[in-house]
Amino acid sequence: MSIPPFDTLSTPNVIEPFDYEDVLAELIADAQQRLVAAGIEWDVGMLETDPVVIVLQGFAAREMLLRARINDAARANLLAFAAGSDLDHLAAFYDVARLADETDDRLRTRTRLTIMGRSAGGPEERYRAVVLGVSTRIRDVAIWREVTDPTVRVSVLTTEGDGEADAALLAAVQTALERPDIRVVSDRFVVSSAVQQAVDVTMTVRLEATASASILTDLPDLIAADWLTESLLGLDLTHSWLIAHAMRAGVTRVEVVSPTGDIEVDSTKAIALGTITIIDGGRGR
Repeated sequence: MSIPPFDTLSTPNVIEPFDYEDVLAELIADAQQRLVAAGIEWDVGMLETDPVVIVLQGFAAREMLLRARINDAARANLLAFAAGSDLDHLAAFYDVARLADETDDRLRTRTRLTIMGRSAGGPEERYRAVVLGVSTRIRDVAIWREVTDPTVRVSVLTTEGDGEADAALLAAVQTALERPDIRVVSDRFVVSSAVQQAVDVTMTVRLEATASASILTDLPDLIAADWLTESLLGLDLTHSWLIAHAMRAGVTRVEVVSPTGDIEVDSTKAIALGTITIIDGGRGR
């Protein structure tokens, strides 16, 4: 079961939009009705130096602060919006505790997986939540079975280096999944790193006549950094991706020498970029 992103949901009705000018207009209209009822004539069109208008402006400003605080309180009780200690308390209701240095987004994801894993839709979501709860070093995880085999395969992608998981982290994941309160009796786990191959890349790059030669030196690090910002599980390494990310300011042409074709991976694996070699393709348009 995939997790629909929060941004596909409409804004909750409990979070009320408001505008200062609208609030002030409502207060002025109410004040006018009350004054008329008391037999007091008051010209709404008077200057803003009118004492009544000045007082109502103060009330409008205070009401804006009050409405904003109510909206903040409403957000604090919604998983999509809760942050900081409010999110900690919301997650604790589902027996989820923040890891050291864990971001709000990651804790929010684990909490949602834990909730889903308690339903009939589990235990894939439950197992994902357990793995992500092992360490903030874990960036993503894939959980799947092959046919009717009771073996549960776990593919771990890390936040470090090229994403490859080391033996100690894989062992920690295995231990967490094998806990009696986590493992379904018939399940057996095979835990491995999502990154199982590193691909060396060679590209020929042509520069504009006035472009700095340092571009050729900088490109390997820039491309490698861009790759790590992607959602790597299941991401194919394609010539089009490499060319798009090598086309920086000052670059006029990029030709991928190797790999000779696109490299495809399934949704449970990730590719690591190995050595990136840039060949000087000369100058020109």
